[in-house]
Amino acid sequence: MALSGVEIFKLLPKTNCKKCGFPTCLAFAMKLAQGQIDLSSCPDVSEESKRVLGEASAPLIKTFNLGTGAKAAKMGGETVLFRHDKKFFNPCVFALNIKDTLSDDELTKKVDEVLNSEIDRVGQNLRIDAISLEFASNDSSRYESVVKLISQKSPEVPVILNCKDPSAADRAVKAIADKKPLLYGASEANAEAMVNIAKTNKIPLGVYAEGLTALSALTEKIKGMGVEELVIDSGARKAKDIVELNTQIRRAALKKGFKPLGYPAINFILKNDPVLEASIAAVAAVKYASIIVLSSIEKWKNLALFTLRQNVYTDPQVPMQVEQKIYKLGEPNADSPLLITTNFSLTYFIVSGEVENSKIPSYLAVMDCEGLSVLTAWAAGKFTAGKIAQFIKESGIENQVKHRVLIIPGMVAILSGALEEKLEGWKIVVGPREANALPTFLKSKTA
Repeated sequence: MALSGVEIFKLLPKTNCKKCGFPTCLAFAMKLAQGQIDLSSCPDVSEESKRVLGEASAPLIKTFNLGTGAKAAKMGGETVLFRHDKKFFNPCVFALNIKDTLSDDELTKKVDEVLNSEIDRVGQNLRIDAISLEFASNDSSRYESVVKLISQKSPEVPVILNCKDPSAADRAVKAIADKKPLLYGASEANAEAMVNIAKTNKIPLGVYAEGLTALSALTEKIKGMGVEELVIDSGARKAKDIVELNTQIRRAALKKGFKPLGYPAINFILKNDPVLEASIAAVAAVKYASIIVLSSIEKWKNLALFTLRQNVYTDPQVPMQVEQKIYKLGEPNADSPLLITTNFSLTYFIVSGEVENSKIPSYLAVMDCEGLSVLTAWAAGKFTAGKIAQFIKESGIENQVKHRVLIIPGMVAILSGALEEKLEGWKIVVGPREANALPTFLKSKTA
């Protein structure tokens, strides 16, 4: 039975040492009660408390990393069925499936696709997160050599070893065990052998069974054999089955506390039709998949799926923001225009995009207004003459430009007089009300 934050707090050292990353033991206890962190984050908890808290404080959906290093992907740990209840924490992993029957040149091209998939959107770096290597050749030597080749070409990219043959899997795992790959392919038929490989190499194991009854029985069996970092595959391949089975898995884990299904889910969306594949992958991203394996990663498909994932895994109660600073658009010099806006991500990217379209190198001062748009920030008292003046003075832009001209959004033209009083020696120019008028406006000012 789950314990409340206060009940957990009573079992902690209560030193407020901050070693766990939280300011107080009570704050740590509350996060622990919500299943958002592990008990191991507290280095001073007693063995007796560990025994009491252990199972009760464990996340309802197992949490662990796929891969190692900067590109490792955290999976599991979700606490709600619906994003608006709180938020989803760990974005689903998109993986490209590669068969070991391809030539080395073809393999290299596939890896390059993954490495070149990264894009910047609204201040976040989005990419294909992992490579799934499918044992299609039935040649364990070939599979091992492909695993080594992929690892050399993409040393930081997490790897999923899609292999149901224990002997081939053993050789492949040993080649890259230090990278903590996911070994996928454990079933009722090969469970003991696959568990031994996972235990020996201390890696997570992907478990497959048709239907949730068989799947939960298999996870219980494998957990009893000593492997607890599992990824589960219910056999769902169609959109309808993904919605139905992934929802049942998430609901059983979170609402019923059903431990045999409390693991990240994986869905293989391997379709010849890229539009169909993208559509089903979108369903999986929305409906609780932790890993989505694709057969191709065209740029249009990536952009659509990255955008969807980014929207699903952001906090609906917190606006997306960019960093407060002076951004250089193009290669501005001391005579280039200086504009200002707020740090709401959408505002920043619309404004910066239009400035870049003008082909006029410029400076864009982005001011922290807690992620609010220009008009909303002004109405909330966060984008005022006094605060803008302070930001400009502290930004160091006066050392970068010869002129003293600041272009403000037309929506807040009312600030121009007060700003000229606050920014002594500066001229305030009111820009257009809509960003799409910026190219014409900037060209007229620099003509």
